[in-house]
Amino acid sequence: MPNLTLTFNNPFPVTLQVGDEAWYLDIDTAQEIKLGTITDITDLILTIDIVSGSQPPTTADFVFFKKDTRAHVGQLKGYYAEAQFRNNTTAYAELFSVGSEVFESSK
Repeated sequence: MPNLTLTFNNPFPVTLQVGDEAWYLDIDTAQEIKLGTITDITDLILTIDIVSGSQPPTTADFVFFKKDTRAHVGQLKGYYAEAQFRNNTTAYAELFSVGSEVFESSK
């Protein structure tokens, strides 16, 4: 697939990574259009491996990014976690419930 290079005036969010999907909102049609996968991030420049048939955004369009949901779900990842609860009040307080979700992610 061909590459598209976009230059921005402002820094990117710190969470933006290679592999994220680049999208834009077409201001004229109010339609979300997928550009493709981000392949390189340098300073204010993005390189995107664009989806075939995708038109580049205009300067009036709103560009945004989406994480890959297969890799970035809302659960903790890793082999170790530690939690500590503190009660800084002198009044009586009771912890009602603590829960966790544990699953084997790899071997």
